[in-house]
Amino acid sequence: MTPGVPAGAEALDAVLASPMTQSMPLRVLTAFVAINTVIYSVLAVAKLLPRVYPSTWFRGRNRRVEDRSIDPAGAAAREPDGPGRAASGPPLR
Repeated sequence: MTPGVPAGAEALDAVLASPMTQSMPLRVLTAFVAINTVIYSVLAVAKLLPRVYPSTWFRGRNRRVEDRSIDPAGAAAREPDGPGRAASGPPLR
């Protein structure tokens, strides 16, 4: 082992010629691979974490002051069970 030279550099010099390991294209490729590895590692860790829904943080502020329905009675009066469920009131005409 040569002092001052990393262990991986000696192995790389054994495979490739020394001037080739110092070339700019190889350095650019090495930097690209390093950045790509970090990005994919962060994405893999983010996929393991539970989902975060920022819309749940601001629920009260995003509601409308007025109902914007075209029905004058309003959809909330017809559907007490919530949207998409069968209303328990009289049938609509």
